[in-house]
Amino acid sequence: MPGLIDVHAHFIPDWYADEARAAGHVESIDGMPGWPAWSEDAHLALMEANGIDRSLLSLSAPGLHFGDDAAAVSLARRTNDFAAEIASRRPDAFGVFASLPLPAVDASVAEAVRALDELGADGIAVKTNIHGAYLADPAFEPVWAALDERDAVVFVHPTAAPGAEVTTFGRPSPMLEYLLDTTRTFVDLAVSGVLERFLRIRWIAPHTGGVLPLVATRISMFQEAFGERLAGDRAAVGTDTLARLLPSLWFDLAGTPLPSAAPALVAAVGHDHLLYGSDWCFTPPPLVAAQIAGLDAGWGDLTDPGWRELTTRNARTLLGGR
Repeated sequence: MPGLIDVHAHFIPDWYADEARAAGHVESIDGMPGWPAWSEDAHLALMEANGIDRSLLSLSAPGLHFGDDAAAVSLARRTNDFAAEIASRRPDAFGVFASLPLPAVDASVAEAVRALDELGADGIAVKTNIHGAYLADPAFEPVWAALDERDAVVFVHPTAAPGAEVTTFGRPSPMLEYLLDTTRTFVDLAVSGVLERFLRIRWIAPHTGGVLPLVATRISMFQEAFGERLAGDRAAVGTDTLARLLPSLWFDLAGTPLPSAAPALVAAVGHDHLLYGSDWCFTPPPLVAAQIAGLDAGWGDLTDPGWRELTTRNARTLLGGR
C-alpha cells in the first residue's frame, strides 16, 4: 500500500509566530484559540504514525503581510528559505508550497520566481483573500501570468473574509466561513475569466472545494443567462462556466470529506484530481488519525482503486512524480 502524499500540511516556525503575535494575532487565528505547536520532529512523528510519506509545507492564516510591504517581503524570504532548507535535507519527506508577500504584486512576482526557479519549491500557496482583495482582483494578474508561464501549482488556503466577525456570529471562521471563502474566491476566479486566461496554473481547492460542487450548476446558470452583466466591478468576464471548469481544478480531502462532501465532489468532477490533506498542525493528531480511519472505513465504492492509492497517484501526477 503506497504511503500518502499530504498536500495540505502547515508549519509554524517560532519566529514566524512571534512576528504574527507582534502584529496583533495574539489570542487567536481567525477565531481559533491560540497557536498550535509545530516542529520538524513532531511533523515527522505524525507522518510515521499515519502512513504519510511526504508532506507539502505551507503557511496557513494569517499569512505574512501584516501591513508593511518591506516587512512582508523579508518575512516571505525567511519563511521560504526555512521551508526549502528542510525540504533539501529531507526531500523524501517534505516539499514546499512557498508563500508570497501579497498584496505587494511586483515583490510577489519576484518571490514566486525565486521560490520556483531557485529554491525548487513544488508550488505556491496563497490565501483566498488578501485583506479583502480576492484572487481575481485585476491587480494580481501579473502574479498569475508569472505562475502560468511556469505551469505552477497554486494551493489556495482559506482565511476569514472581511467582516467575518459579523457573519460568523463570533464563532471560529474555520467552522463555516473557510468553506464559504474558498467557494467565494473560486467562483470569482471562474466568473471573471481568470481560470480561462491562465489555463496552465494547476489550482488546488482545499476542503473538498468548500461548497463548490453544490453551487456550480447554479453559478453556471447565471453565467449562461446573464453573461457580460456578471462582470460587476471586474474588467472582464469569463465565457466558460464554473461547472465546465470545475474538473480542471484539484481538490484536497482535508476536513470532513465523508459522508457527504466527497461523494458530491466525485459526482461533480470525477476522481482523477482528488488529493489527500491532513491540515496538521491546525488539526490535532487524534483528528488526523480519525479522518484517515473514516476514509478507510467509509470510502466504499466511490472509486477503484481505494482512496489511498488514488490520492497518491493523483499527487504524483500533479507534482510531476515528486
